[in-house]
Amino acid sequence: MNDLSQPSANRAVILIVDDELSNVEIIYSALGDDYEISFATSGEEALEVARLTQPDLVLLDVVMPGMQGFEVCQKLKEDPLLSDIPVIFTTGLGDTEDEIRGLSLGAIDYVTKPIQPMILRNRVRNHVELKQLRDHLAVLAVTDALTGLHNRRKLDGLLTNAVRAPASDGTWLSIIMIDVDFFKQFNDAYGHETGDRCLHMVASALSRAVRQASGYTARYGGEEFACVLPGTDLDRAMEVAADIRRHVHQLGIPHVGSQVQPYVTISMGVASAVVEADMQPEMWIRTADEQLYLAKGAGRDQIKGRIFGGDSSL
Repeated sequence: MNDLSQPSANRAVILIVDDELSNVEIIYSALGDDYEISFATSGEEALEVARLTQPDLVLLDVVMPGMQGFEVCQKLKEDPLLSDIPVIFTTGLGDTEDEIRGLSLGAIDYVTKPIQPMILRNRVRNHVELKQLRDHLAVLAVTDALTGLHNRRKLDGLLTNAVRAPASDGTWLSIIMIDVDFFKQFNDAYGHETGDRCLHMVASALSRAVRQASGYTARYGGEEFACVLPGTDLDRAMEVAADIRRHVHQLGIPHVGSQVQPYVTISMGVASAVVEADMQPEMWIRTADEQLYLAKGAGRDQIKGRIFGGDSSL
């Protein structure tokens, strides 16, 4: 029942938190056919299991030895990785003040004991469906519809986290700015529908190359893309850029309007630096853009890159 292995991709995960195993068994009997079930018998264990399993919903007992359910709920809501998980309190208290307190801490519902299986199933189903809808909308909000890559909003967040995370100081960070060469001419020659297919194919090539480097890829706008490479110095970032260029060449997408090759090519600018206090994400973007401009000026289908320091002016 308390399977902490990788959850099934097709079933939502429910975490049951109750110090009475008989209550856990009752809830499991009501929900086990439809959901992946994990359980914890204390508040401390609940937080550990929640971080491990990332459940879709928590059924949380109010009264437990040691850490009470209210405190567990509060800690869940204070954790950025767990705060979006809906919490339903299970309680036999029947006290309005306790219900108000739980809801004020961020719980979404109460289920009273003794548990009524049909009522529990319906409430859990409704809240899980709402959670999954919110998750889907959240993904759409940071995904480029054409390519399936991250969009610029998501890229800005990833870059900001890479610069400002507490563990980032003293680590390398690189970004690659990428532009499809003579893309206006491509659209003029083949039409916008074919142009969209071209961008989708280039995005797939970028994703394959950058995934091997444990980086992130986004569509920055139009025919421009960007890659964030945490923990990557300039030498390695230039290798990744060369790999990206090779992948795009291998696509062999015909381009009669190109002035450099008879197929689609890309130009790239690479910026690398050791993260220091007070450095701003814009420094990487600006430096990579400068290098991209140089790559275009050198004839396109080129890679230019440099290391910059924390004293670079914005």
